[in-house]
Amino acid sequence: IVNGTAVASDFGECEDWIFKYENGYESVTTDLKWVCDDAVKGAIGQSFLYLGSVLGTILFGFLADKIGRLPTMMLTTITGAAGDFITSFVTTPHAFAASRFISGLSIDTLFYMSYIMVFEYLDPKKRTFGLNIMMAFFYFFGLVMSPWYAIWVGSWRKYLLIASLPALVVLIYPLFIVESAQWLATKGDYKGAVRCLKRVAKFNKREVEEEHFDQFISHYEEKMASEQKEKEEKDTFMGLFRTPRLRKFTIVLFIKSMITTISYDIISRNMEGFGSSPFLLFSLTSIVYIPAGFTIILLQNRIGRKGLACGSLFVGAILTAITGVLLAILDLKENAAFLACMVGLGRYIAIVSYEAEAQYAAEIVPTSVRGRGMANIHVVGYAFSFLSAYVIYLSNIFKPLPSIVLAVLMLCGAALCLMLPETLNQKLPETLLDGEHFCSDEKWYYFPCIGRKKKDEVEVTKL
Repeated sequence: IVNGTAVASDFGECEDWIFKYENGYESVTTDLKWVCDDAVKGAIGQSFLYLGSVLGTILFGFLADKIGRLPTMMLTTITGAAGDFITSFVTTPHAFAASRFISGLSIDTLFYMSYIMVFEYLDPKKRTFGLNIMMAFFYFFGLVMSPWYAIWVGSWRKYLLIASLPALVVLIYPLFIVESAQWLATKGDYKGAVRCLKRVAKFNKREVEEEHFDQFISHYEEKMASEQKEKEEKDTFMGLFRTPRLRKFTIVLFIKSMITTISYDIISRNMEGFGSSPFLLFSLTSIVYIPAGFTIILLQNRIGRKGLACGSLFVGAILTAITGVLLAILDLKENAAFLACMVGLGRYIAIVSYEAEAQYAAEIVPTSVRGRGMANIHVVGYAFSFLSAYVIYLSNIFKPLPSIVLAVLMLCGAALCLMLPETLNQKLPETLLDGEHFCSDEKWYYFPCIGRKKKDEVEVTKL
């Protein structure tokens, strides 16, 4: 076996194998000798990771709206770490599949639960900066370092074992992080919400008069009392489908999540066949997380959520189609550096569209069902990414075909964005009733940047 590929032998059936390791790294395939007729075992085991992610997203999304954001975030982190820790000791296909299933339970919720926690505490003007700075620096650092860390430890077992240990830090989260006051208020725990807000104010060394907290409680008591009937009847995830506008928004968000997730998955993780080492290519192109994060920070509050979501998908479609054509006509080895730049540019656009979609969806889904709503939007997108391997396989039929398919999907996603409301500078919906009437007088072609320009022109004309 050379790099996992079987070499024909004239001496009968193989009984043992000699492997040529990529940068000296021992993978699960070489360690457990899942090659030739046993090659399917690794693929089956990994499929349980995705199965776990689907079920985990639904489960933890439900818990987020039931028991709170903070305990759910802690639980999902520990669950994922436990799965990785157990996986590092397995030796059989069944144990591998079971442990990957446990890891998969938190693979997506680990991200979006932290996202929701930050989202529900930040001021709308600072939300874009706060949410994307996490991805631009911390997530970026992990991506860039992970290939080199894997090469350094030299084994998939050591990699998972050591990587699972930092998750223990979440046990002290309650000492530094408070529950979402917004979630507590929607559940009627106004005193708990005030306690959290006071703790945040104390940490930030801000003096807040008691009457402001009293006004906060009075506001929510009146709001919840006037909407109690609607809340009892409709404030469930299925309530998102009971009224026409909210139903349209939800369906569009589902389809858009499918498109952005499969595009992100294929473009960001397919590092083979470009004439370079996949370890090196993955690490170097991960650098684009920094400019991608700053792009969102700089543009999302200027051109609006809808403008960035629509524009990034449209540009991504064009870029993806061009890359597919280049792969078909260029020599991979001679143009490895150029193709690496194209891969990096593709990842940059994919990250912008994926992250822009995450914040956009979180602002459209009402607070009372945000945990379950975001969970189901994510799980549908993640489930659709199962098709990634089949899309990539289309290159065996016609090399640019995967890129063409992705380009068409991204164009459809850009068009769907026009059916969603603009959330920039808007009071976000807290209940399903709010969500149904959210931006009800807005036109489909409205973009804040264009709207501001027209407004300025009118004012100049009046002068």
